[in-house]
Amino acid sequence: MHNSNLEKQMSEKLEIFDLDNEPIAIQDRKDYELEIFNEYQSTGAITKKVKAIRLVLMTSQGRIYLQKRSRSKKTNPGLLDKTIGGHVSAGHSYSLTVVKECAEELGFPSSVLDTAEFKKAAKVTNMQIIGIIRLIEILDDFVSKRELGEGNFLLQPYITGIYYGYYDGPIRFVDGESCGIESFSLEELKTELTNHPERFTDDLRFMIEKYGDLFVPVKDIK
Repeated sequence: MHNSNLEKQMSEKLEIFDLDNEPIAIQDRKDYELEIFNEYQSTGAITKKVKAIRLVLMTSQGRIYLQKRSRSKKTNPGLLDKTIGGHVSAGHSYSLTVVKECAEELGFPSSVLDTAEFKKAAKVTNMQIIGIIRLIEILDDFVSKRELGEGNFLLQPYITGIYYGYYDGPIRFVDGESCGIESFSLEELKTELTNHPERFTDDLRFMIEKYGDLFVPVKDIK
């Protein structure tokens, strides 16, 4: 992990919620992650959660970008995952977090638009220079299955904003947490998920099953 990302984790403040989505504290991200990991190891359950975002990004032709997580990651090491996932810092919105993550993790500017503007912008914008993104929904009780290796895993609850969008310019993971990127058509990805499920995260599987009908080329947006 790059030092800049480690420093970010150590200084990042997260708003902590109980399982009824009531805010209970502000806590350093590093401390929170250690606390819930130890709680899960001790009790088999996590009783707190934070806000997060998950983004599936495509080219205008409908090819889906997946990141391959670094094998040094504590959770889901080496697996193919959604394009971006990130925590929402205390005081930040979901959409601000998406814009920040696109800039900081992938190195490109983006704009989050409402549904009507998104549909128009996707058809008229030069997506070589900016990504066009929209919110699908916010899930108050999303549970992420995080693989730990050797058959072990933890189930981590989140309040999660689910996003998707388009970008045709260069993609580069700049934080050291990814070891590459692969792209698939939706049909290719569904086939791979069926034939080689062990290669992919549970988050990605969930997003393709629930929202796959949205992941189409720009020309097919309705």
